[in-house]
Order: sequence, then C-alpha cells, then structure tokens
Amino acid sequence: MDLFTAARDFVRTDGRLVERRLFATLFEGADPGGVVDALRGYQNADGGFGHALEPDKRCPDSQGLDVETAFDILLAAGAHDDDLVRRACDWLASVATGEGAVSLCTPAIENYPRAEHMSDWTYRPDLNPTAGLVGRLHKLGVEHPWREQAAAWCAKTLADGLPGDAHALHEAMEYLEHAPGGVDLDPIREHLAKVSYFRADADDPEYGVTPLHLAPTPDSVWRPLFTDEQIAGHLDRLIADQQPDGGWAITWEPPGAAAKLEYRGVETVRALRTLQAYDRLPTS
Repeated sequence: MDLFTAARDFVRTDGRLVERRLFATLFEGADPGGVVDALRGYQNADGGFGHALEPDKRCPDSQGLDVETAFDILLAAGAHDDDLVRRACDWLASVATGEGAVSLCTPAIENYPRAEHMSDWTYRPDLNPTAGLVGRLHKLGVEHPWREQAAAWCAKTLADGLPGDAHALHEAMEYLEHAPGGVDLDPIREHLAKVSYFRADADDPEYGVTPLHLAPTPDSVWRPLFTDEQIAGHLDRLIADQQPDGGWAITWEPPGAAAKLEYRGVETVRALRTLQAYDRLPTS
C-alpha cells in the first residue's frame, strides 16, 4: 500500500471528525464548510475553544491553545467564518492582560487529565501564543481591536530580543511575517542555533521543532533560512517516520490512549500537507 493510501486509511479509521473533515477538504475536494461545522462543536458559549481541540489536555474550558488550534485548522482548510473567529477574539480580549497578552492555558486544566508538560508554565501570558495568534489572524484576514492591542505588545516585547525556545520563536515568526517593516531573515538565522528544542538535524530522534514546522511550504517567507539539503533531509525523515498502521507517531507522552490517537491524526494530516506542498507525496 502506498504512503498516501495508508495515511488516508489511518485517518478514516482512527482520526477525529475534525481531522477527517479536514482530510476530505484537502485531498478529496470536500466543501471546507464541513471543517467549520466540526469546529463549532469545540467552541464554547464564551467564544473561546476548548474540549481538547488540542488533545494534550482534556479540559472543556476555553484555552488560548485551543483557539490557536482552531485558527490553524481554518487556515489549513482555506475555510472562512468571520463570526466564529471574531467571537474567539472577543474571548481572547476578555482574558488578556491590560496590554493584550494571553496565555496558552489556565489552571482549569488541572481539573482534567493532561500531559505532564501541560503545567503552570502554560499559565503565563507570553509570546507563545500571543504572537502566533496575531499572525494567524492576519492570515485569516480578520481585524479586531484585540489583534491590534496584542500586536503592539508583541512589538514591544520582541524589541528586547527573540525568545530562546523554538516553540516561542515559531510563534514570534508568525507575528514577524506580518509586522511593519517586512521580514528580516538574518536575526532569525543567527538565533536559531541558540534556541532550545530546535531540531536542525533530521537524524535526531528527539522531540523538537524542525525546519518543516517553520517553513511548511516552499513559498514560506522563512524557507530561505534553510538549505535545500536540510529541507530534503527532513522530508526524507518525515516519509521514513510513517508507521506500519499508516499514521505518524508522536514523540511525547499524551494523557491517554484517546489523546494519543487524536494527536496522531493531527500529525498525520500535517505530514501529508507538508509532503504535498513540497511535491513529495507519492500519490493523492
């Protein structure tokens, strides 16, 4: 069985509804409105998203991380629902600091099963996820007073230097892609060698952020940060990492068996999208 067919069967068998709808939109010509419909089940009355849309915490309460996940899914599907997004922005504004920063999570996650790494560090308002949310709202083409307030906070914070964690740097890059003055690759290129959790070596089996996370498509503004050899090596590794059941594995410990399958579905669709973008998907 070829790579694509095996991955398709994994998503159909073990993926969540939202990943199945996203797969159908991306690879089978389905209406992206189906993805929006699936996302509605994760949106709370307060406008935020919860219910383990990001599977590593099983909390129904709205969380910044789940809002970001919802935005990512909308962008992947090419779906548009300004009301859904603006309601999420209203929620972000309601939980933000006076300057507009938000946190990944709240202590509400402690009342539910969660991965070990989902701890009190996620309660701190920071560039992760504030900068990433601002950047995604630009990509979605949705304006909101919170977006402008948060963007000003990001600019002020980044003036003091780039973050030292690859996840936070990734979020900052989402913002910088749309910041006034355009993209400057040199500071990012120099900084990447210093950050934690950046997995530059495709042969490194450990968890980390890779060049394909930072430049998931050949036309990404960040693609020139990496050599053709680096990208090719990580694409080869991505293909090699497909598991016998057709899905992709995760490199961290989730809170349970359901969360593991859910995140594997997320990662499988992401892998297929990346391989397709770089023309490395054998068949679709």
